[in-house]
Parts: sequence; C-alpha cells; structure tokens
Amino acid sequence: MENGNHKEVPEDANEHCPGTQSEDAGKSDACAGCPNQEACASAPKGPDPDLIAIAERMAAVKHKILILSGKGGVGKSTFSAQLSFALADMDFQVGLLDIDICGPSIPKMLGLEGQEIHQSNLGWSPVYVDSIGVMSIGFMLPDPDDAVIWRGPRKNGIIKQFLKDVYWGELDFLVVDAPPGTSDEHISIVQFLKETGIDGAIIVTTPQQVSLIDVRKEVSFCKKVGIRVLGVVENMSGLRQSLSDFKYVKPLKNGGEEEEDVTERVMAVLREKAPELLDVVACSEVFDSSRGGAARMCVEMGVPFLGKVPLDPKLCKAAEEGRSCFAGDECRVSASALSAIIAKLLKNDMIA
Repeated sequence: MENGNHKEVPEDANEHCPGTQSEDAGKSDACAGCPNQEACASAPKGPDPDLIAIAERMAAVKHKILILSGKGGVGKSTFSAQLSFALADMDFQVGLLDIDICGPSIPKMLGLEGQEIHQSNLGWSPVYVDSIGVMSIGFMLPDPDDAVIWRGPRKNGIIKQFLKDVYWGELDFLVVDAPPGTSDEHISIVQFLKETGIDGAIIVTTPQQVSLIDVRKEVSFCKKVGIRVLGVVENMSGLRQSLSDFKYVKPLKNGGEEEEDVTERVMAVLREKAPELLDVVACSEVFDSSRGGAARMCVEMGVPFLGKVPLDPKLCKAAEEGRSCFAGDECRVSASALSAIIAKLLKNDMIA
C-alpha cells in the first residue's frame, strides 16, 4: 500500500517505515523487528533501468500467469507443467518460466533433464518441448544434485535475467512457476512484471487445514501487492484409482514379516465374477476436508474457487516421466478435472 507521502509501505510494517523502494529499506533503525525486513533489504530499490528492457521483451507476451502455493509439496509445479501442456494442445504459444531457484522441478516435469541453455544474437534461447518454451536454473547446473545456496540479491538477479535476456518470442501465455511462500522471488517477479501487466495468480493447495493456513497468507500477499487472484485449485482432493490398478495384500498375522500379495487372486475373482467392476474408480479421502477445504476458504477470503483435482497415481507417473496427462486415456480421472479448471479460466474471461 502507499501512504500519504507516496511511499510503498506494507500494511504490517513498523511505524516510520522508510518504504520498500527506499535505499534504507530493511536497513534503517525503524526496520528492526519488522516481519518484512529481510525481504525489503534484498529487494531491488528505486527506478531500475532494466525494467525498460523487460517491458520490451514482455511486449510480445499477451498473458502472464503466476502459479503460487503456500506450502511446498502440494503439486504446484505439476499443475504448472500440465497447464502449459494443455494450453499448447489448444494451439496457444506458451512459455513456462521456473523461478523456484533453490528447487527447480520444471525440467524434470517437462522431460528436459540434462538440457542446456543456448545463446543466440537475440539472447538466451528457451529449451523447447511440444512447442513450449521453458526456462529454469535447472538447465544451468553442472550437476542436477548441486544445491543453489543464494541470498536474495542473486535470486533477484537471475529472475531479472530470465525476463530481460531470454528471447521468448511472441507468446499467448507465460506461465510462471514460483516457489512456495511469499519471499524474495515473489517480490521480485511482481516488481519486474507489474508494469507490463500480470493477468493474475492461480494458487494451488491441498484440502487440509495445515495447507490452507498458508494459502490464506498467499491470498493476502496477492491483495497487498495488487495481483488479482484468478482462483484457487484444490489438488490431491481425494484418491481416485481404478480397482484394477490397486495392489491387494492380506494384513500381517502372528508376527509375520511380510504381507501376502493377493493381487492376482483378487483380479481373477473380479474378472470371473464381476468384470463390470474392473473399470470402477475407487474413491478415498486422503486428507481431512471436514472443514470445507479450499472451497470454503475461497468463500471466506472472497476469491474464486476453480475446482478440485484428485490424487491420481497416473498423473503422478506422467509428471515423473515428463509427459502430458492429456495424451491418451491413461490419466482420464485427473485430466478431465484439469480440463474443466482450464476451461473455466478461459471461458469466464478470468484471463483478460
């Protein structure tokens, strides 16, 4: 928010805050103990000449969407990857930018591990798969097991390079996969892109309260920095799996060391006695959603609820193998849910 002196001051800032764009941000005596101190100290300050170069690059990008989550491990990067695959299948030109500097998952989920960035006279060239242009620090690591141990300024610097030095070309959509939480990377991407127009953010969560608590903070962050929340996706919303895909075991008895695998016996009975059940999908609530899950939270926070995506082992396998879940019928349970969410985004003009 801005105060009367036109300084950008967070709502939870200390009294006498110098403003997030001040050279003293995060460093003055007034900043001591402020929850924003570290982020303000490391964030870019004042007019940035590189913003002009970023604006020129982004002028050819029609829509920019941030994919956020409050917690890690909720399937945010899986959603980013599958959203990109889906949009590309609709003949949109798509770019996928991974700004999770310390934990880049996108190269794995697009089947691009081991690929490298190439330089041209137009700038860095994204790595392409199925017409999707992809950029990630994962392409820059000599060893995929190398840890990226960077403070805020270096993270800010590489994100800026991804925006101003990468030749994205003309895009219909730039999907930005952000790390969990609300830290340096989030502040930077908003500051770098805000003047070029961000369509909004999609927030991914799981149904249980321990995840939703942090999603509320993510919604609050978007409201404070002026980013529209396009909606919330409840991922891993109950296990959905065909009976024929389960493994069946007999519980241990009398101190036995191994469970007895009876899968073949069960399947033989099903094929003989009830073959119509082989295509039945079994449903089970994995996480506690008794308090209403993401749908109720969206009502309370005043943001759209986009829908639920089940915990589908076939989708997990597709993500591990870097494949689209929309190719064939293997992931029909999760693919149909994802398709409905994406259709809602496009049909309801949520993306301007």
